Amino acid sequence: MTFTVIIPARLASTRLPNKPLADLGGKPMVVRVAERAALSGAGRIVVATDHQSILDACAAHGIVALMTRDDHPSGTDRIAEVARELDLPPEAVVVNLQGDEPLIEPALLAACAARIGADVPMATCAHPLRDAGDAFNPNVVKVVLDKAGRALYFSRATIPWARDAFAQAAQARPAVLPAILPAGYVPLRHIGLYAYRNDFLQAYPQLEMSPLETIEALEQLRVLWHGHPIAVHVTDAAPAPGVDTPEDLERVRAHFA
Repeated sequence: MTFTVIIPARLASTRLPNKPLADLGGKPMVVRVAERAALSGAGRIVVATDHQSILDACAAHGIVALMTRDDHPSGTDRIAEVARELDLPPEAVVVNLQGDEPLIEPALLAACAARIGADVPMATCAHPLRDAGDAFNPNVVKVVLDKAGRALYFSRATIPWARDAFAQAAQARPAVLPAILPAGYVPLRHIGLYAYRNDFLQAYPQLEMSPLETIEALEQLRVLWHGHPIAVHVTDAAPAPGVDTPEDLERVRAHFA
């Protein structure tokens, strides 16, 4: 399948200023991300940015970048602007790859893009959770699927809830969360990689915000609330974590070193 990867990259970052330009083995992070995306088989890689310094850094390394408005409320709005600028057809598939994922597995991008179809305007990814700490961590987003592999719901809560097994664990150790997940219970962790059919990507910013996304602080719930399906590609292995903190940055720098 032919698809376009658009990488939103803002210079401002609360926890890690100038993150897209952070040096990773002699190249800016955003360039490293684009280079990983180029291994996915994508037909085109474009960085969507709001700052001249990122534009210049990409140009210096032969990466195509386009300037966008600086007042977009989300990265999705930013990539929608670039898709319009590229004049992509309605049926084109666009993958939204965050600019802080320099270790992303390229095959994951292609697998996510492949889930888009005539009746599926949006896709994302997930992987099995094996650790109880992650399963009960509200910062780890979970997803449950229907039999066709489409999302039923995303939540920061532990879903699905293993009623009987968790009740037995609570009786044994009241007020203590289980340290080991029950046998056969494998929740799915959502991976924040998205693919869109371009006509839906252009319509998405106009969708009314939903009460669910406000409660959970999960933007993708807006799509389900409005009745649009989200296909989910499930991969066996957890992807390498992105760069959110100075500690993450040092870890990734060690990788490139």
